[in-house]
Amino acid sequence: MQELISIVVPAFNEEVVLRLFHEKMTAAFDRLPGYDFEIVLVDDGSTDRTLDLMRELASRDARVCVVALSRNFGKEAALTAGLDYASGDAVAVFDADLQDPPALLIEFVRHWKAGYDVVFARRTHRDGESWLKKSTAAGFYGLMARISRVLIPRDTGDCRLMSRRAVDALGKLREHHRFMKGLFAWIGYPSIAVDYRRQARAAGDTKFNYWKLWNFALEGVTSFTTAPLRLATYVGFVIAFLAFVFGAWVIARTLIWGDVVRGYPTLMVTVLFLGGIQLFSIGVLGEYIGRIFGESKGRPLYLVQLHVPSLAAKVRHDGDAV
Repeated sequence: MQELISIVVPAFNEEVVLRLFHEKMTAAFDRLPGYDFEIVLVDDGSTDRTLDLMRELASRDARVCVVALSRNFGKEAALTAGLDYASGDAVAVFDADLQDPPALLIEFVRHWKAGYDVVFARRTHRDGESWLKKSTAAGFYGLMARISRVLIPRDTGDCRLMSRRAVDALGKLREHHRFMKGLFAWIGYPSIAVDYRRQARAAGDTKFNYWKLWNFALEGVTSFTTAPLRLATYVGFVIAFLAFVFGAWVIARTLIWGDVVRGYPTLMVTVLFLGGIQLFSIGVLGEYIGRIFGESKGRPLYLVQLHVPSLAAKVRHDGDAV
């Protein structure tokens, strides 16, 4: 039996580019003889014709698997669902927007066969993105490198190929607040980067605005480091020490020179400053407590309303059953 390679593609409202993605990806398959392939298309509660197109592709191509979630759970959950349903000896992740060219799969497979468990795509250029998005992304990766104990490679996205043992290890991590770039790095295993120039979207609009990117970055920081809590502790200690010194000075001044009613502006600035620090620290605590609350519910990461397996997955399932 030939080795099976699964391609996981999470999609939300990607009807304008889905057929083109299928065409480009199957063309990459033709350049890799000797392997079986399946494309695991995951519909993350799309409101356009994305799911209809997925079912159409599955009816025409037996290599296509469709996993439709019951609603929009977010890209991280959709990606997790795709990895859970992928049957391959190796599993690759691509976005449907073709910013990560399917031709990367050829290099991914070459390095996988050379013994690497994780082969990830590293961007040398980011076409179609504003200077603000590029600069904030660089700042985020720089911050994570400083405060996280897990080394997350710079300028990488979700696009990568993983061996079966890496995918199985990733499947054991079931936290709800998922930052997949960090989880990919957390599992370890031999890894190598493939440099490429990231292209602009082939069609359609990005689903990530700056507010979503901010929340995504916050998820990454709170999921992989307690540095904000430690920072709040240090800042609180320093301010408490300074407040103690200032209080001692006020008492000494009053005993020596007497009490003169002055300093209202200074008092207001001090009170507002300390109040702001306290509210900031409470907010940091709230972020972590909120995540604890979310994890404590024990809800499933996603729910599936439709699953159309690929032919390769059926064959493997039947073979395992025998």
